Amino acid sequence: MPLMIEHIDAIARKRGRDVLYLEFFPLPDAASSHYESSLSRREIIRWLDENSFSWEPCGDWASETTFRAYAGQLYLDVLFDDDDLRYRQLKAFLEYPDGTMRFGGARFFVLSLEHAMRNRHHDEPGFWDSVADGL
Repeated sequence: MPLMIEHIDAIARKRGRDVLYLEFFPLPDAASSHYESSLSRREIIRWLDENSFSWEPCGDWASETTFRAYAGQLYLDVLFDDDDLRYRQLKAFLEYPDGTMRFGGARFFVLSLEHAMRNRHHDEPGFWDSVADGL
């Protein structure tokens, strides 16, 4: 059955807040460039599940001019707030104290609601159908 994956900016607008997500990229010596072969991604997902962090696959920033295949991105349902214990736990797991990633081939991002609102017109009924009709 096909999996419906939302763009990260749409998730931010639905949640009405800044959102956290992970992107994955192949390492130079990786046996495969496919995200499913990423050891870092598997280890991160295992830790998220073991520590009861909610996550879901998400698409990249939505674009009307560029379409990309799903590349393993993960939306992390944690508040972007240094006062939030769950955020601090997640950040400590993903990053060293200097802010560099502990996991090769992974990037940790925050997308602000303000930035996500630039695509609010994508939420209008029939918007994506009209884009598809123009292809």
